[in-house]
Amino acid sequence: MKRYERLQQIRCLDPEKDYLEIYRLSATYEFPWDHARALELALYRTYAVPSIGALLAETAEFSTRTQKRYDDTALLLDAIVEHGFDSDEGHTAIRRINQMHRSYDISNDDMRYVLCTFVVMPKRWIDSYGWRRLSRHEMAAAAAYYRTLGQRMGIKEIPGSYEEFAQCLDAYEEAHFGWDEGARSVSDATLELMVSWYPRPLAPVLRRATLALLDESLLRAFGYAQPSAATRALVRRAVRLRGRAVRLLPPRTAPRYARQNWEVKGYPDGYRIGELGTRPVPGVRGCPVRHEEASAAGSAE
Repeated sequence: MKRYERLQQIRCLDPEKDYLEIYRLSATYEFPWDHARALELALYRTYAVPSIGALLAETAEFSTRTQKRYDDTALLLDAIVEHGFDSDEGHTAIRRINQMHRSYDISNDDMRYVLCTFVVMPKRWIDSYGWRRLSRHEMAAAAAYYRTLGQRMGIKEIPGSYEEFAQCLDAYEEAHFGWDEGARSVSDATLELMVSWYPRPLAPVLRRATLALLDESLLRAFGYAQPSAATRALVRRAVRLRGRAVRLLPPRTAPRYARQNWEVKGYPDGYRIGELGTRPVPGVRGCPVRHEEASAAGSAE
C-alpha cells in the first residue's frame, strides 16, 4: 500500500453512512499517535470550564487516581471505535459512561461542549502537526461518529456538521473559560501524569514543552505563565517535524488502538470493559444525590 492509498479508500466511502469505518481508518491507521495526543488535549481543555474542572476536583478521581482515570477514559472510548456502537462491547462501554455521568449534576451544555472537543481538537491538531491535513470526508465522518455517540449518551441539541461543532466549541470557551482553583489542581495532576511517562530528569523540559503546545486562552484560564515565543516556536516546530518524518514512512498495515498505547499502564493483566471506570456513591467525594432532572448523560444508550 502506498502512502496516500488509504486516503483514496476513505474518499470512496460515504461519511454519513460509513462514518464508523472512516473514523476507524483515520484514527487507528492514518493518525493513531496524533489522535491519542489530540484527545488528551480535548479532555484537558474541558478542565478550563470551571463547572467541569471544579466537579472533577471534587470527585478527586483526576487528582488522586490520575493514571486510572486516563486509562479508563481511553479504553472506554476505544472499545466503541474498535467494536462499533451496536456490538456487545460498544453497548457495555456506553452503558458504563452513562452510569458514571448520571451520578453527577452535569448540564447538557457542558456535556455537549465535551463532545465538541472530541470532534474539533483532532482536526486542529492534525492540521497543525500531522503528516497530512484531515480530509473533508474524515471531518464529516468524525462529526457523524460523535453525533451518534452523543445521541447514545442522551445529549440534546447536538451540532450537525464539523463547522457547527467548531462554532459551538469556540463560543462555549469564549463564554466559560475561567479560573478555578480546583480545576488548576486537576490540570497540575494531569501534567504530572504526562511527564511521569518519561525518565524523571526530562520532567521540567517536558512540562515546559507541554505548556508551549497550549493556546493562550487555556494558559490564562489555568493561571500558567505564557511560554516564551522562542520556546513555543521550538516545541511546535519539533512536533511538525515529527509529522513530516511520518509522511516518509510506509503506511501502517495494522490498526493501533488505545489499548495498545504504552501510556495506558493500569491493566497489565487485562481488563473487562464492564469493570472500567468509577462507581460513585451519592454524597461521597463530590458525588451528589441524583436530581430528578438528571444530567444529559443519564439516559440509557
